Amino acid sequence: MTTATMPAAAVAAPFKQDATVIGLIGLAHGSSHFGHLILPLLFPVFMQEFGLNYSQLGLLMTAFFVVSGVGQACAGFVVDRFGARPLLFMALSLFVVACVLASFASSYAGLMLVAVLAGLGNATFHPVDFTILNQRVSAPRLGYAFSAHGLSGNLGWALAPVFFASLGAVIGWRQTYLAAALLFVVVIGVLASQRQHLHTTVARKVAPVAGGPKAEHDMAFMKLPVVWWCFGFFLLSTMTLAVVQSYAVSILKAMHGVSFEAATYTISSYMLFGAVGMFIGGFVAAKSKHSDRVVAMAMAAGAVLLALCGTGWLGATGTMVVLAITGFAVGIGGPSRDMMIKKATPKGATGRVYGLVYSGLDTGFAISPLVFGVFMDRGWYGATLLGAALVLLLSVGAALGVGRRTSVP
Repeated sequence: MTTATMPAAAVAAPFKQDATVIGLIGLAHGSSHFGHLILPLLFPVFMQEFGLNYSQLGLLMTAFFVVSGVGQACAGFVVDRFGARPLLFMALSLFVVACVLASFASSYAGLMLVAVLAGLGNATFHPVDFTILNQRVSAPRLGYAFSAHGLSGNLGWALAPVFFASLGAVIGWRQTYLAAALLFVVVIGVLASQRQHLHTTVARKVAPVAGGPKAEHDMAFMKLPVVWWCFGFFLLSTMTLAVVQSYAVSILKAMHGVSFEAATYTISSYMLFGAVGMFIGGFVAAKSKHSDRVVAMAMAAGAVLLALCGTGWLGATGTMVVLAITGFAVGIGGPSRDMMIKKATPKGATGRVYGLVYSGLDTGFAISPLVFGVFMDRGWYGATLLGAALVLLLSVGAALGVGRRTSVP
């Protein structure tokens, strides 16, 4: 069977200690989400520089998330066996290399290499983050930890458009990539200086006693239906987010004549509103006994708002405002989503379960550009948003399916 040293989270820790761990993981998570956008934010530039279409650009993000998804599922096993901290530093280093290579890219092949390296860097964050949080943060504060984790991710997404739009206008896009590489180096330095707070214990295998029960196989958790319901929820909900991140700027420009700068800042507003939603959602998650219902209501509200944006009835200003508010609605459900996954996770399999479940996120990001990139190439801009809203609505059923399989009679 599998045993593990008693995690730090099982014993009440001082607030300062928990806050330090939460802050460090938040910094790492925000950095990974910043890394998600190092390519899609420059799509208009790449179309002009390299003569690419939406489908080709979408394939870059598909490559990013295929690599990330496969790597994430595998990373969970590595984290459970060897610990989280080494993989965290490796991941951030890969983002540094990806940004440097992006600054020298001169062809589509070069951009594809950047996508693969950045995807490999992104692969480890969720199994690493949640393993550290579950072990190092006191149980009563986990709801707030998950809230801060999601909030920091949205802040990373919000910072990226401002960073690339502002610096790009002053020093050019290639130099902006070098500045992004330097930013990742600074993050590595901060985490390295506090690395003692990132240590985790690992499960160790104990030989079964003669005549006793057989040791559980590392892959046994994959037989649990609830794990795959969680995977499905992440796949569906993320397909919608991929549309907002990759195509919302182009949709706003095409449907309403919005400037590139205004459209870019709308995406930042979406992420900032999402961060506020996650902050509030942390208190909801800490008090609610029905995480799945909170998630379902949040996603349903987000789907309705996104559908309104897709109709075109709201005009330029109205669409930008409602799109930003959509981020708030979806953000409310973020911490409850992570609590929902925690309830579905067998003891001693945190890294593996989070790795597999969050690979659903990468799968959604990989599939979405292939589907909706075709919509965009055909000029179906409103239909793209309406399709994203429909997919988000489907995720409501997946969340409730998770709840039915984790509820205690």
